[in-house]
Amino acid sequence: MTHRETAMVPLEYLKKFIDEDAPSGDITSDAIIPDITCRAVIRAEQEGISAGLSEAAALFSHFGVDVRQDTRDGEPVVTGKVLLSLSGEAKKILLVERTALDIIGRMSGIATQTRKLADQVKGENPRCRVAGTRKTCPGLRALDKKAVTLGGGDSHRSGLSDGVLIKDNHLVLVPVKEAITRAKAASTYRKIEVEVETTKDALAAAQAGADILLFDNMTPDSVRTTIHELEQAGLRDKVIIELSGGITAETIREYARTGADMISLGALTHSVRNFSVTLEILK
Repeated sequence: MTHRETAMVPLEYLKKFIDEDAPSGDITSDAIIPDITCRAVIRAEQEGISAGLSEAAALFSHFGVDVRQDTRDGEPVVTGKVLLSLSGEAKKILLVERTALDIIGRMSGIATQTRKLADQVKGENPRCRVAGTRKTCPGLRALDKKAVTLGGGDSHRSGLSDGVLIKDNHLVLVPVKEAITRAKAASTYRKIEVEVETTKDALAAAQAGADILLFDNMTPDSVRTTIHELEQAGLRDKVIIELSGGITAETIREYARTGADMISLGALTHSVRNFSVTLEILK
C-alpha cells in the first residue's frame, strides 16, 4: 500500500506549539550557545511509516533553518534512516527540536499502526478500509487525521460539521425514521450514517433510507447475521457497512472477514505509541 498525497497542516497552527514550549524563548540555549551555525539530522530509531516531516520542515524553515527532506511522508523507513537534514543557526535548531520530534513521533506512530492494521484488513478483505475516528487529542486533530491518511487509512469525519452520523443518544430523543427524514431534508447532498447495535436496528435504519450503517460493539457473528438479513431483505447493496467499538489488533482480521466495507478504530489516535526519532547535532 502506498501513501497518498495530503495537504500540509497550516504554519500558523504549528507555530502555536513553539509558543507553548518557549513563550519567552529558549533560556538555556540563549544563555550558553554563542551565535554559531551548525548542521544536524533527524533520524528514525525504529522501523515504520514516516509522517509529520513536512510539518517539522516547515517549522524549521520558518525560523531560518535550511532543511532538506530526505524522506517523504508516508514512506516506510528503517532504523537509522535520515528523515531531515538541517543547517543553520544552532539556537534556532535547538528551539524547534523538541516540537519537531514530538510531531514526527506522534504522527509516525499513528501512521505506522494504521498501515499495519490496514494491511491486515486488506489481506482478509481487499474491499475493506480502515478508518480513524474523532477520538483524537484535542488541539491535535489535524495532525492525527493526516497521519491516519498517510498510513493508508481513511480519516473519517474531521468534526461534527463534516458528516451526518446519527448515534444512540440522538435516537433516544428522536425515532430513527424521523431522524433520517430530518437529516435528508436538512442536507440533500450528504450521506446519512446511523449507528445500530442489533440486526433489528440495522434493518429499520436501512429501510428508512440510511446510506451507511455503523455496527457498534457487535460481535463478528452478530455482524455476519445482520449482513445476511440485509441481503435477504434486498438492502445490503444499498448501504455501506462500517464496524466500530472494541475492535483491536487481535480481533481486526476476524471482523474484516465478515464482509464489512469499513472498520473504524479510535485506538489509532487515542492510544498512540510514539515512534522513536532523534535529532543529532553534527560536529
